[in-house]
Amino acid sequence: MDGPSGTGKSTVSRRLAIACGAAYLDTGAMYRTVTLAVLRAGFEGDNPKAEDVAVAAVADIRSVTDPTAPAILLDGEDVESEIRGPEVTAAVSAVSALPAVREALVERQRTLIADATGGTQGSSGGIVVEGRDIGSVVCPDAPLKVYLTASEEVRAARRGAQDRKAGRDGDLATVLADVRRRDQLDSTRKTSPLHAAPDALVVDTDDLSVDDVLAELLHLVHDRGLVS
Repeated sequence: MDGPSGTGKSTVSRRLAIACGAAYLDTGAMYRTVTLAVLRAGFEGDNPKAEDVAVAAVADIRSVTDPTAPAILLDGEDVESEIRGPEVTAAVSAVSALPAVREALVERQRTLIADATGGTQGSSGGIVVEGRDIGSVVCPDAPLKVYLTASEEVRAARRGAQDRKAGRDGDLATVLADVRRRDQLDSTRKTSPLHAAPDALVVDTDDLSVDDVLAELLHLVHDRGLVS
C-alpha cells in the first residue's frame, strides 16, 4: 500500500490486515523513528552526520506487526507518540531521502515481510505493508499493489483532524503547506521517489469513507485469491 500522507493508508491498512488475519507493517513509522534518533543526537536532517546516526539507529528499532496493537520501539522505548510530533514530521522527509538510510531500512523491511510470509519464523499469514516505495522498491513482486491518492486539500483536512484528535495543534493552512512540502520532497528525491508502481491499482479516496476503501480493498484481495 503506497501513497502520499493523508490518504488513509494507515487506517485502512490496519483494518485490512485485521480482516485478513495478516500482519501489518507501517514503514513510515520506521523512517520517523530513525529521524527521532537523529534529532535526539542533536542533528538536523541535512547534517552530514545525520546519515550515520540514522543508519546506526536501524539496529535499535523493533516493529510490532500485530495489527490489533502495532507499536514501534527505539532501543526498547515505545516512541509511537513522539514520532508523530511536529519536529519529526518536519525532518522526516530529509532523513528518508538519505540513500544509506533507505538501504538499511529496506533490508529490515524485507526481513519482516519474509518472516510474515513463511520466512525464518515460519509464519504464513501474509502481511499488509504501507509506505511510499513498497510496490516499487521494497516488494516489487507483491501479488497486490495499491496506490492510494487524494487531493491536497482533502489530505490536509484529514491530517488536521488526526492532529486534533491526538491533542496536537495545527491550523489548516499550516497543515496544507506541510502536505505540499512533503509531497515535493518525497516525489523528487533521488533515491526511491514516491510514485505508483506501473502495475499498482490507483484508488482515489477523495469521496470514499474508510469503510468504502476497505470494502474495495477486500474485494481486490479476494479477487486475487490472496485469502480463503
